[in-house]
Amino acid sequence: MYKYGKRSLSRLKGIDPRLREVLDHLIKIMDVTVIEGVRSAKTQAKYFKDGKSKIDGVSKKSQHQKGKAVDIAPYPIDWNDRDRLHLMGGMLRGIGLLLNYKLRWGGDWDSDGVTKDNKFDDLVHIEIRD
Repeated sequence: MYKYGKRSLSRLKGIDPRLREVLDHLIKIMDVTVIEGVRSAKTQAKYFKDGKSKIDGVSKKSQHQKGKAVDIAPYPIDWNDRDRLHLMGGMLRGIGLLLNYKLRWGGDWDSDGVTKDNKFDDLVHIEIRD
């Protein structure tokens, strides 16, 4: 069984407990690292300015700012290994269904099961929906 590293644990502080529950199930079956959890307005504004996010963080808060999203990746990180990122996304969606939580993954924003219709891929992003 895998476990979170110290840095990943610190990045999980302040996230929605339901999202944490999903991740706690994932870490049992796949080694992952937490890239980012709760995000400040300043960081969100920078990501928006740099084109890394579609939300400015001021007029509209991102799910990261609300503690409802995290960015995670299979460990060790290989940004070119889209297969592992898609596998992780599928596992997350499956865990969410088993727990009866609505999740949205950045590899399938509309959650229709088709990953090739995204205009903006964020394969490390997972968020919980109310």
